[in-house]
Amino acid sequence: MKWVYPILANRATLWLLLIVNIAGTIYGYIWYKWQLVDTPPIFLPFVPDSPTASLFFVFVLIAFLLGKNWPLFEALAIVTLVKYGIWAVVMNLLVFKVTGELDPIALMLIFSHGAMAVQGVLYAPFYRIKTWHLAVTAIWTLHNDVIDYVFFMLPRYPILDLYIPQIGYFTFWLSMFSIGITYFLCLRKKRFNLKLNSY
Repeated sequence: MKWVYPILANRATLWLLLIVNIAGTIYGYIWYKWQLVDTPPIFLPFVPDSPTASLFFVFVLIAFLLGKNWPLFEALAIVTLVKYGIWAVVMNLLVFKVTGELDPIALMLIFSHGAMAVQGVLYAPFYRIKTWHLAVTAIWTLHNDVIDYVFFMLPRYPILDLYIPQIGYFTFWLSMFSIGITYFLCLRKKRFNLKLNSY
């Protein structure tokens, strides 16, 4: 597995990922356009979950290209990339279970969001997250769940409306899992630790 880290640290890889994530972030905000139009201004930061997660990672990549670490963005990125990457994959598979259909857009969403979660985890050895960064991120993440499932600002999947209580319960535990995996990968004493400039 160690062979992959020089590739991840390569500036060409970082630039490629930056371009892909910027494009994906823009596409994601456009995808949310019609929901954002109907969203009260106070909730706007909490509605476009996946593009905001990839936006956090854009800042992480910019920092890496500058030879720096921005740990709060790193914490926000890994937690939300894992959470919403897995969430979108599961929701699209649930749509398939309900409808029996999986169209090209759903397949694209499954692939792209799965890749979001993977990239967040792959770069974990390069992060410099501290406990307070994860604490702030946990508050943001769990607060977002409240906004989504108490005020019903979650991403719109009309086909799944009957399952919102179950989805909300699943999402809460997915948040806890994402926070836990971030602690395991980035904060425990014996974690795997790398520097970008060592390659």
